[in-house]
Amino acid sequence: MYLNVHSQYSLRYGTMSIPKLVEEARSRGITQMVLTDINNSTGIMEFMRECDDKDIKPIAGLEFRKDKKLLFIGIAQNKEGMRELNEFLSEHNLEQKPLPETAPAFRHAFTVYPHSYAGELKENEFLGMRFDELHLLYKKDLSGIKEKLVALQPVFVADKLEYRLHEYLRGIDLNALLTMVSPDDKCKPTDMFFAPGKLEASYAKYAFVLDNTRNLMNRCIMDYPKGRVNLNRKTFSGNKKNDRELLEKLALSGMEYRYGKNNKEALKKVKHELKVIYELDFCAYFLITWDIIRYSTLQGYYHVGRGSGANSIVAYCLRITDVDPIELNLYFERFLNAQRTSPPDFDIDYSWDEREDVQDYIFKRYGSKHVALLGTMSTFKDRSIIREIGKVMGLPKSEIDGFTDQRRAAFNRDNAVFKKITAIHQMMANMPNQRSIHAGGVLISEEPITYYTALDLPPKGMATVQWDMYEAEKIGYDKYDILSQRGIGHIKQAVKLIEENQQRKIDIHQVKAFMKDPVVNAQLKSGNTIGCFYIESPAMRQLIRKLDCDNYLILVAASSIIRPGVASSGMMGTYIKYHHAPEQVKYLHPVMEEQLKETYGVMVYQEDVIKVCIHFAGMDGTDADILRRGMSGKYRSKIEFDRLVERFHVEAVKLGRPEEIVKEVWRQVSSFAGYSFSKAHSASFAVESYQSLFLKTYYPREFMVAVLNNYGGFYSRFLYVLELRKSGAVVHLPCVNHSDNTVNITGVDAYLGFVGVHGLESAFIERIPDERRQNGPYQNMENLIKRTGLGLEQTIILIRVGALRFTGQSKKELLWKVHRLFDTDAKPTNELVLFNVEAKNYQLPELVNTQLENAYHELEILGFPVSMSLFDLLETEYRGEINAGDLVNHIGQTVRMVGLFVCEKTVPTKNNKIMWFGTFLDADGKFFDTTHFPNPTTGYPFRGAGCYLIQGKVVEDFGFPSIEVLKIAKLPIVGNPVMQ
Repeated sequence: MYLNVHSQYSLRYGTMSIPKLVEEARSRGITQMVLTDINNSTGIMEFMRECDDKDIKPIAGLEFRKDKKLLFIGIAQNKEGMRELNEFLSEHNLEQKPLPETAPAFRHAFTVYPHSYAGELKENEFLGMRFDELHLLYKKDLSGIKEKLVALQPVFVADKLEYRLHEYLRGIDLNALLTMVSPDDKCKPTDMFFAPGKLEASYAKYAFVLDNTRNLMNRCIMDYPKGRVNLNRKTFSGNKKNDRELLEKLALSGMEYRYGKNNKEALKKVKHELKVIYELDFCAYFLITWDIIRYSTLQGYYHVGRGSGANSIVAYCLRITDVDPIELNLYFERFLNAQRTSPPDFDIDYSWDEREDVQDYIFKRYGSKHVALLGTMSTFKDRSIIREIGKVMGLPKSEIDGFTDQRRAAFNRDNAVFKKITAIHQMMANMPNQRSIHAGGVLISEEPITYYTALDLPPKGMATVQWDMYEAEKIGYDKYDILSQRGIGHIKQAVKLIEENQQRKIDIHQVKAFMKDPVVNAQLKSGNTIGCFYIESPAMRQLIRKLDCDNYLILVAASSIIRPGVASSGMMGTYIKYHHAPEQVKYLHPVMEEQLKETYGVMVYQEDVIKVCIHFAGMDGTDADILRRGMSGKYRSKIEFDRLVERFHVEAVKLGRPEEIVKEVWRQVSSFAGYSFSKAHSASFAVESYQSLFLKTYYPREFMVAVLNNYGGFYSRFLYVLELRKSGAVVHLPCVNHSDNTVNITGVDAYLGFVGVHGLESAFIERIPDERRQNGPYQNMENLIKRTGLGLEQTIILIRVGALRFTGQSKKELLWKVHRLFDTDAKPTNELVLFNVEAKNYQLPELVNTQLENAYHELEILGFPVSMSLFDLLETEYRGEINAGDLVNHIGQTVRMVGLFVCEKTVPTKNNKIMWFGTFLDADGKFFDTTHFPNPTTGYPFRGAGCYLIQGKVVEDFGFPSIEVLKIAKLPIVGNPVMQ
C-alpha cells in the first residue's frame, strides 16, 4: 500500500538505506511497495535485488519535484514504464529545462498527483490522498473521481529519531539553521511505515481507496532479469561470428608487427588468449577498445594503455598497450579468467585536452541512447560534516573550530554539545551526500541505458548515469576507462615544440630504443627526473638513486615498491638491500629462486603471487588469481577462498614440497598479497616514464616548456621555471610583444605566458597575443590599450610584471602615464579612429625601478621572482657550511645548510605523532632532502615558501645522503623598498 517510499538516495532528505528500508517493510509484513526517490532512480536496481531477497514485490518509480513542490509521482508498470520515466527525467536534465506541472502521457507508467491537482485526469492518472487529508472527502461528490483515488502515505524516515536526522539533513541542504527550516522544507513527522493494520484502519471509512491502490500495484510487474546479466554492447560488427574473425585477424596482424613472422611463443599465447576471450564473450569489449584507439590515433592523439589489461598479449598486438607481456612474463589470468568476480577493464590515458574529444567520439559512434559516463556517489564522511552540523545548530565558528581540532579531543569528549554533534555525525556517516562523475568510466549498453537509470548532466556536459561503478558492476555493465593525465600532455606538446623549434620529428613510440639508450639510462640513474611522469617526486628520485636504477626492469620494480603498502611493509628495504648484494639472498626453495630471481626472492608484484601459486603449489592461473584477489579483500566467497587456501597446501605437498617450507611460503604470500601492485600497471608507468625521460635528456628546454604549459606536475610552478633555466633556456618575463597565453620558446629564448600572471583577466590573456598576431606588434602603451580595450587595473598589472618593457620606459614612468591617460575625459577605446593623434609628451623627472622592486613585483604577480634568486633576497649572505653535492663527504657529521624550500610531506608515526620529510635546493640549485622526527617543540617546522637555515646530522641510506634535522628556522628577506 506504499506508493511513495524514499531511500537515502533522496539526497539530504530520506534517511534509510535500501537494505534498511526493505528490512523495515518486511518487519511490518509489507508485501509490495514502490520506491520513488526524488528526481532520481539511483536506487531502483539495488531496491529490486533487496526486495527479491526478502520476498517483497518491488515496484519502481520516481517522484518529480520542482523546488519544494511535489509535482507528481511516476510508477512504472514494467521495464518499459521505467524507461519512460527515466527518459522523461533525463530529457529535462540533459536539456536543462524545468519539469512541467503535468506529466506527459506515459504508455507504461501510472501518474499519481497530490490531491490538490485540479487538472483533468487521463486513464493512467490518479489522485493521491494522505490519511490526514481524507476529511477533505467528507460530503463531497466522488462519483467522477472515486476510481481515481489512491492512498498516498509517503515514507522518508524510520522513526522519530530519524525524523530529527532528517531535519538536520534539510538544514545542511538549505544552508539554514534548524529553526529556519520551515514545514514546507521537510517531510511530516508521520511520513514513515505504519505499524501493521494502522494504515488500513486510517482508511477504513474509504476502503475503496485502498482497493484502488492495491489494484494499481497489482498491475505493476518489474520484468527485469534477475541476477547479474551482461548488459554491455554485445557485438562490434553486428554479428558475433564476424567479431571473432575480425579480432583474430587484427591480433595476428598485430602480432607480426610486434614480434615478427615466426615467434612461436607469441603465437601460442595469442591463440590461448583468443580462446578465453571467445568463451567469455569479450570480443566486442576488445574490438570497441581497439576502435577507440584507432580513432584517437588517426586524430594524432597519443595514449597510454595501462591497468591489468597490459597483461594481455592480444591487447599489446592491438596496440591498446605498449607493454610486452612476454618480455615481463605477465599472466593473462590477472586480467581475464572464467572465475573473475568483477569485470576487467582497460585504462586508457589521454592528454587532458584530448580526452573529451575521444569521449565525444564514443557517444557519436555508439549512440547517445546507449552511452553514458559513469557516476559516483560522494558520502558524508570525515570530520568536515561536524562543521556542517555545527552551522545548522547555530554554533559560532570558534566553537566549531574547537570541535574539529584533534588536539582538543580529550577536552571535547565530555562536552554535551559535542556529544550531540557526534551522535548526529555517526547517524549521518557514509550516507550519500551528492552525485558526481567518475574520473573516466564510460558505459556502452546494448539496450537503451535509460532502462536502468535516469541521466544527469554534470559540468562536463555529457550524459551521466545516476549510480557508481559498484552498482554498474552488480547490474551488469563493464566500464571503459577513458582517463586523462598531465604526463601525456607533457609528452605530446614537447614533441610538437621540438618539431617547431628544432625542425626534428620524434617518434615517441620507439620506447624500446629509449630503454637501451645509455645516455637516457645515465640520466635516470642520476635522479635528474624533474618533470618526468611518475619518477619526479622526492621519494621516487631517492629510490632511483638508492637502486642505481639504470634500466627498464629495475624501474618497473621501483614503480611498484614505491607504493605505500609495499614500502611500509618493509619489502622496499629488503629489495634495495638484495639489489646491492644479491649473493646474500637465501631462497626457500629452488622454485622460488627460479620464479623470483628477478626480484631477489621478494614478491614485488601481484603477478609474483600468481607465479608462486602456479609454479610452487601447482595451481592453475585462474585459481591463482582468485586466491590473490581474495587476499586483497576483493573476493566475496569465503567458502571458495578457504577451499583454495587448502588446495594451495595440499597441491604443494603433492608436488613434494616440504610441509614446513609450504607453510613459510604461504605466510609470505598471504602477508604480501594485500600490499601488492600489478606489474602490468608498473610497466605501463615505466613506459611513459621512459618517454618523458628521453625528451628531458635530449630536448630539455622544449620538454620543460611543455611541462609548464600542461600545468606542471608534482611541484609548484617556480621549480619548473628553475629547471627550464637550468636546461640552458633564457627565461624572459611576460612581454606583450613576445608572450603568448602559455610559455613559448624560440631557440633558447623562453617567454613566460600570460596564464601565470595573477589578476590578469582571462579575456586579455587570449586577446593580447591574438591581436598582436593579427595586426602586428604593439607600438607603445597607448596603442596596446586602444587595440585591446585594457582598463587601468589590468594595464597596471602588465606594467608591474614588466610586460611593457619593450617601450624602453621604466615602470614608474609608465604608471605615471597610465594614470594620466585614464584620468582624462577621453577614455581609450578599441574602436577604429579616423586619424591617429600623437599623445602629448611631458617631461618627467628620472624614474628608475630597482632590481629589488622588480623582484617584489614578480613575487606578488607571478608567485616567484625571475629577475633575482630568492637567495639574493636574503638579509644574510650566509649560504651554509656545505652544499648538496658535498653531503656525501660529511656522513655522520652535524652540518648547517641554507636551503630554498621546495616541498614537504607529512607522515603519521606508529605512536600517532607527526614527522615530516622535506625537499630543498641549495644556492647552486642542487636538491637535498631532510627528515624531521617528532620532537618536544610545538608548532609546524615549515613556514611556507622561502629559505631556511637547517642544522642536522648527515645520514646515508644505500649511498643516498640526507639530513636528520635538529633545528630549522626560516630566514628573513630584505624589505620591500616600496613599503619603506
